[in-house]
Amino acid sequence: MKSLGGFATITASAASNQLGAAVGAHAFAAIGPAGVVAVRQFVAAAVLLPMARPNLRRFTWAQWWPTIALGLVFATMNLSLYMAIDRIGLGLAVTLEVLGPLAVALAGSRTRRDILFVLIAAVGVYVLVLPGPTSDYFGVGLGLLAAGCWAAYILLNRLVGQRLPGLQAPAVATAMSATLYVPVAVLLVLHGKLTGMSILYAIGAGVFCSVVPYAVDVIALRKVPARLFGLAMSVHPVLAALAGLVVLGERLELHHWAGILLVVTANALAVTCSKWSGSPTVQPEM
Repeated sequence: MKSLGGFATITASAASNQLGAAVGAHAFAAIGPAGVVAVRQFVAAAVLLPMARPNLRRFTWAQWWPTIALGLVFATMNLSLYMAIDRIGLGLAVTLEVLGPLAVALAGSRTRRDILFVLIAAVGVYVLVLPGPTSDYFGVGLGLLAAGCWAAYILLNRLVGQRLPGLQAPAVATAMSATLYVPVAVLLVLHGKLTGMSILYAIGAGVFCSVVPYAVDVIALRKVPARLFGLAMSVHPVLAALAGLVVLGERLELHHWAGILLVVTANALAVTCSKWSGSPTVQPEM
């Protein structure tokens, strides 16, 4: 019962993440994806730094370099994902991003079963995109870049988790990422764009995508097995598609839903069949 409760809690956290992305998308027209990411990162840093209270003076180089890398991953992952959402929609962008955790789960495997999972995912991507003259290949590429960043996040987070306690590394990495977006915020302020509903939507994205997921996950992950956490992460594309439909009015075609379900199935099977059973990590900002 505790595992089921934990699964439901993490699924609710994932739903909050996708709701936040949809809310943030409302501000794209006014401040662009980079502006939304900037405000989101500021909100996340303001929440995480007081929670983690990292002692930067005691950081060694072995702790600094993966933390710096994690900050660059945060900055790139969020921007590439939001730009992909702006071009191809929330459901499609998040489905492509989920290929990152799938790649990590299957990395180094040569079994027929895992090759089957790769084929299912490949078919899912093809059905999802249906390449043609009108396909937005740049948007697809941005989604795949976000996938690569999520894969890097998983690997780096495992490393910093062994070298730094608690949320110190994610907190510092988020603050570094926020610093990179200061010039974006300054330009928006100078042009008078960071006002009104646009900043409220961006702050909402920060709350739903950062504050709620981190608070919920830190509590839930104490009781939830790694595989169950990974399985909950597999539902992100479905939740993203639903958030896009309800909040943004994005209506997906039948082949989009078919592609999403194939990718979700491949990811869920890969996670549940994976031999890795280490401790799960907090889901990244989406």
